Amino acid sequence: MYLVDTDVMIDIQRSYAPALAWFASVSKLPSIPGFVVMELIQDAQNKQQVRTVLQMVAPLQIVWPTETDCARALSDFTAYHLSHQVGLIDALIAACAVGRNATLCTFNVKHYRIIPGLSLEQPYSR
Repeated sequence: MYLVDTDVMIDIQRSYAPALAWFASVSKLPSIPGFVVMELIQDAQNKQQVRTVLQMVAPLQIVWPTETDCARALSDFTAYHLSHQVGLIDALIAACAVGRNATLCTFNVKHYRIIPGLSLEQPYSR
């Protein structure tokens, strides 16, 4: 199972050819953390852009962390925020992926690579 991070979704939103080609090539649609949807909406400048985001993510399963995932996120955030600049939302997204034994598709390897048990993949060349 793939979970898609915000940076990959932004590439898709911007019609970046390698991102679109990768997305079209996956055999099963990836899932998307609800926090990623929220980050995409946060970047919207008007209601039309919000609608566009919601249309883009409509075919994808939106997943949320469980209570166990949230406890893992708190532990990882506490351990790695100061030393590796792991952000709050990144800790929640990572815990969501670890809890589902999913591969997180992202280019944000710098912040995520420290998270124990997290499988990462850069899905296309940038």
